[in-house]
Amino acid sequence: MGKQAYSYHFKKNLSLALPVMTGQLGQIFTGVADTVMVGRVGETSIAAASLANGLFFFIFVIGIGISFAITPLVAESHGKDDMKGICRWLKNANLLNILVSFVLVVILFVLAQFIGNMNQPESVVVLAKPYLYIIGFSVIPVMFFQTYKQFTEGMSDTRTAMYISILSNSINVGLNYILIFGKLGFPAMGLLGAGIATLISRIFMAIAFYRYFKSSNRYATVNRMYQYAAISKKVLRKLFKLGFPAGLQFSFEVSAFAGASVMAGWLSVEAMAAHQIALNLASISWMMATGLGAAATVRIGNHIGKKDYLNLSRVGTSSYIMVSVLMLIAGLVFWLFRYELTAFYVSEPVVVDLAASLLLVAVFFQLSDGIQVIGLGLLRGLQDVNKPAFISLIAYWGIGLPIGYYLGFNKGMGVEGIWIGLLFGLTASAIMLGTRFRILARKILEKSE
Repeated sequence: MGKQAYSYHFKKNLSLALPVMTGQLGQIFTGVADTVMVGRVGETSIAAASLANGLFFFIFVIGIGISFAITPLVAESHGKDDMKGICRWLKNANLLNILVSFVLVVILFVLAQFIGNMNQPESVVVLAKPYLYIIGFSVIPVMFFQTYKQFTEGMSDTRTAMYISILSNSINVGLNYILIFGKLGFPAMGLLGAGIATLISRIFMAIAFYRYFKSSNRYATVNRMYQYAAISKKVLRKLFKLGFPAGLQFSFEVSAFAGASVMAGWLSVEAMAAHQIALNLASISWMMATGLGAAATVRIGNHIGKKDYLNLSRVGTSSYIMVSVLMLIAGLVFWLFRYELTAFYVSEPVVVDLAASLLLVAVFFQLSDGIQVIGLGLLRGLQDVNKPAFISLIAYWGIGLPIGYYLGFNKGMGVEGIWIGLLFGLTASAIMLGTRFRILARKILEKSE
């Protein structure tokens, strides 16, 4: 395999990943803006946002995982030029994802009733509960948006979602400023205002994508054939069977970080705020890595559809190299500017110092985090989701959180110990997922020879 082969894959990966990265960065910078603006209200508000968002994403990512099922299936059908199959996947995914969204909203509303039983400071609980109700409603428009986002990504169109996400995120930031601080005649609503801004921007995002999809010449054939596609129990079962384990995998990972948030809350409001700030910053590089992971999923699905099995390992190797470079650069930035970055969020010296110490841990887990994201993307492209879900359960709940609890509480290392536990979990996940992809890619190639 020569340099020319690698050069081709680097360019192909980047062309698909860059729009996803840009869109993801738009989302994460909106999260940064949320956290910074809420941080200006006070550390209690930022701790409440951490608690509510942790619980929200614990449930919400199950839906995200289910929505991801359509991407490798459409990518494979696209590789075969099977337009009927493409329309069938879209129509059934639309129904499934809307039904799932309503179920998730109900679960979130029930979960909100138990926030007060999580041994968190009362001042944090009072703010977190109504905020969780508001953002809980946003699951419905986001799942609608996700259907079309994952569909278009399967069609190798990653730019549309990027443009809509950036516009929606810009609206969110503007509404945050107005509603959090009470501008243009609106009352200052603090954290609740941030939740309302998020809900409005996500409704806009869903409507904008749908209107584009219906009017775009690029998808005119899909729109024309869509009405003839049938709702099928077999297709719905396939989507759910592929998506639900992916959702569980996401949930195991996110719930580990939510669990870390809860444990940080057991220590102090300052520890919880520092955890949220450092996690918010670390999410920037993670979101960029997910762009490469999405590209890996699409490219693996395309090669499976074309029966081009030789390039499976090449896509994997090129993706791993690119994410390693990206995460090493991110780690260097966190190390050099940890105090400046954390001071951007809050002014309390205790929180700034504590968050900066957590960024030092993040320097080390950046590489593992990026590698495990690529592993998941590659395996999703192979439609392998059950074992990755089990791997995530073992890595985060069998390794990461127990070590974090032991170091944080038994060894008295506080929130830094909790984060070291997360480092162990991410590293274990990266190793196991990477090994599984290599084994499966080798088996597929051997069977084709």
